[in-house]
Formats: sequence, structure tokens, C-alpha cells
Amino acid sequence: MSDVSVRIVRGESAADIPLPAYETPFSSGMDLRSTADYVLLPGERIAVGTGLVVEIPEGYEFQVRPRSGLALRHGVTVLNAPGTIDSDYRGEIRVILVNLGLEPFTITRGDRIAQMILARTEHVSWIEEAAVSETQRGEGGFGSSGVK
Repeated sequence: MSDVSVRIVRGESAADIPLPAYETPFSSGMDLRSTADYVLLPGERIAVGTGLVVEIPEGYEFQVRPRSGLALRHGVTVLNAPGTIDSDYRGEIRVILVNLGLEPFTITRGDRIAQMILARTEHVSWIEEAAVSETQRGEGGFGSSGVK
């Protein structure tokens, strides 16, 4: 693994909240934490503030993903997973959470609400053609590969 340096500003609301960190030596994601208390009702969605602003290097993005424990135990997940934070965004990182569970879910300031993964990005150069190459699968989609 290699390290990539990312500039981060911790806003006033996050002054005493730990910065995102890898919880184990081989973790892929760093946990993001809430800067406020919320009660997320069943079926409700909210944008939870983290108080963090980042300067992502060109050629990278942060992907915001659910925490598996929240999803399994409470039905709380990241609505637009994975959420993308582009390298030219300079606003506060906010996480769109939805409660798909049956009970209200309480978020307490400082709770770990999602995880964030740094990923490389590539830009596409289109080559417009009359057709693309054929494969055995062809146009079959949505379960057509036979894998259950």
C-alpha cells in the first residue's frame, strides 16, 4: 500500500471529533463521524454533517460507503452508495443516510456513520464506432450470466 497525502480542514463543529482513520492495519475505509445528534425515523433520509473539508489530489476521489454493522443491525445505509466526492469539491463532507429499518435510529455526535475510501479515477476518451465487438454473452443483462 502507498500513502497519498490529502489536505483536510476540521471545521469548528468537528474540532474535538477524531479525524477519519483506519480502524485496523488492513482496513480499506476510514470512518466518518457525525458532528450532531439526529433521530432518523423509518423511511427518513438526512444529510449528516462531518465538519470536514478536504482537498483531494487530481486523479482521485473519495467514495462514501455504508458501514456494514449499521446496515445489518439497524437498516441504516448510505442512500447514494457509493457517494462520490470529486477532487474539485471544497465543501463540507455530508453523508446521505437513510433508515430502511423498522425503528427510529439515534445518531449521537461523534458516532461513526459511514466509511470513506480513496480511489483513483480515470477520464474516458470516446472512440465512436458503428459497432462494438461481439462476445458470448452479447446483449444479455440483469441475471443473464446464470449466476445466482
